[in-house]
Amino acid sequence: MSELASRAAALDAADELAGVRKQFVLDEVVYLDGNSLGALPANVPGRVEDVVLRQWGRLRIRSWDESGWWTAPERIGDRIAPLVGAAAGQIVVGDSTSVNVFKALVAAVRIAGEGRDEILVDATTFPTDGYIAESAARMTGRTLRPVTPAEVPGALSDRTAAVLLNHVDYRTGRLHDLPSLTAAVHAAGAVAVWDLCHSAGALPVGLDEHGVDLAVGCTYKYLNGGPGSPAYLYVRRGLQDRFDSPLPGWNSHAEPFGMRSDFEPAAGALRGRVGTPDILSMLALEAALEVWDGVPIEAVRAKSLALTDFFLECVAVYAGEGRVESVTPVAHAERGSQVALRCEDAGDVMKRLIARGVVGDFRHPDVLRFGFTPLYVGFADVERAARVLGEVLG
Repeated sequence: MSELASRAAALDAADELAGVRKQFVLDEVVYLDGNSLGALPANVPGRVEDVVLRQWGRLRIRSWDESGWWTAPERIGDRIAPLVGAAAGQIVVGDSTSVNVFKALVAAVRIAGEGRDEILVDATTFPTDGYIAESAARMTGRTLRPVTPAEVPGALSDRTAAVLLNHVDYRTGRLHDLPSLTAAVHAAGAVAVWDLCHSAGALPVGLDEHGVDLAVGCTYKYLNGGPGSPAYLYVRRGLQDRFDSPLPGWNSHAEPFGMRSDFEPAAGALRGRVGTPDILSMLALEAALEVWDGVPIEAVRAKSLALTDFFLECVAVYAGEGRVESVTPVAHAERGSQVALRCEDAGDVMKRLIARGVVGDFRHPDVLRFGFTPLYVGFADVERAARVLGEVLG
């Protein structure tokens, strides 16, 4: 056994989160793509079977009340809340991340008021966020200005209505400074909107602590909710009475069964609801979130950093100098829970890695992405992945 393999075994033996791994459906593959789609929690299939056969099959319409279907969006939001540093009553689950970005950004502009005519958007953002921001700007009569997160403080002015930023860059894994950027946005009198897709479930976010106004995120990555599982919307308690959704639906009405022709928004985060929730995927998500019972997000962050540190060390040994270049920051304060490596023929390299049982993904034109989900990825997985990468690179 190599020195790195021996160290991996010792690290796994000392890992306080190692026992969580057995709560997932895994095989011999080293799965390092949880930053795209999390692994299946073992309790989900049985829960979904109950939802389909008993709640839908036998109780039918009664399940909206008796099985808690109607209150699922806010109930599941309260389960997510501790993972992103939010108190209860501020998160509602439903719709996709894209739809929630639209709701949050338009609402942010409306909160900011008529005197502010510019929206700042992360120039390095996931494409959909940019598309939504451009549409929101057109719809609200604002100007859209793409800037990098580092440029935000200098770009803010009394014209700025809202700022949409990603907490973690989806390509490089760079973690942006949410506390200081949020403070800068607030100092300029603007509204801060954060996309947490690549941070929630991987590291502490501190929404309440840092005064974030609005935030959105998906649940199928580090939260393991399953493909297409519903996203969530966070509305800070102090802003809830001013949250004016551009998508008012009967589910966000103060009297949803009143069938009134005039719209009166519900109180609290329920204003973020729109239409009938997707019950099957929502309750699968609720079951998936049970793996977090008793798991502190701080322990997850500590293991994440240890895993990514060890991976970078192993890659340096096994891949050799000059074969790959990490574009993920070395500094812990600037790193999410993934490592992005640049190399020639990256698409072909990833195909060969997958064929040999190491699953990551490829981002055009030359980036290999490896996501580290501390709940089920171990140090032996990391050592094996780096060793196979070195062999594939020759």
